[in-house]
Amino acid sequence: MDFKLSIRNEERDIVRGPRLLGQPENTVSVENLVLVWCTTCFHRSTLKKKSPGRNSIALRLFEATVRSRALRLLSLGPFEGFAVKNLKVRIYKTVISPVVLYDCETWTLTLREEQRFRVYENKVLRKIFGAKRDEVTGEWRKLHNAELHALYPSPDIIRNIKYRRLRWAGHVARMGESRNAYRVLVGRPEGKRPLGRPRRRWEDNIKMDLREVGYDGRDWINLAQDRDQWRDYVRAAMNLRVP
Repeated sequence: MDFKLSIRNEERDIVRGPRLLGQPENTVSVENLVLVWCTTCFHRSTLKKKSPGRNSIALRLFEATVRSRALRLLSLGPFEGFAVKNLKVRIYKTVISPVVLYDCETWTLTLREEQRFRVYENKVLRKIFGAKRDEVTGEWRKLHNAELHALYPSPDIIRNIKYRRLRWAGHVARMGESRNAYRVLVGRPEGKRPLGRPRRRWEDNIKMDLREVGYDGRDWINLAQDRDQWRDYVRAAMNLRVP
């Protein structure tokens, strides 16, 4: 039996002008640009039994792309200063990125799907930082990925997903047996598996994330009981720089 949870979508309003007296709290004011949105309804989301597939990821990236068009309002060409680019970065972090990362703690991603998120983020960063004049030919060209990472020192979108996923996994692992989330985590479904290669599970992503930061053990649930040690692994996953 399929079940589905739909969250009402509300567009964000972009208002030019100073902050007004009595303005609602769910706003972000960046210099003279005021961004207003609903704090509880970020986007249209669908919760199903299956993990997010290609169609749902494409819908998520499409909605974020629509909101990234706000960056064009601040485009001043290749000669815009550092202040404008810094403003665009803040808009990306506060308005665009939450649309993509909403509910990412529960995602089960494959390597191909992770690559799609990286490509999307690089596309947005190229809109933010613009083109670069080639020193040899003198022509304008797009920034390479390595140049984007040098200009944007914050953790990339995949680091943010893995950080949030590990942090949520620690919360679930420390829940009692009376909590439904913990019982789903440690429970074993009845019946037979379908034929073919087993699909990647959410717990498989957790183990892969921990291996990246140097943990080779099998029982990560017991590891999560130590809050300080688990926090160190979570922060390591956030700050890990992968070429």
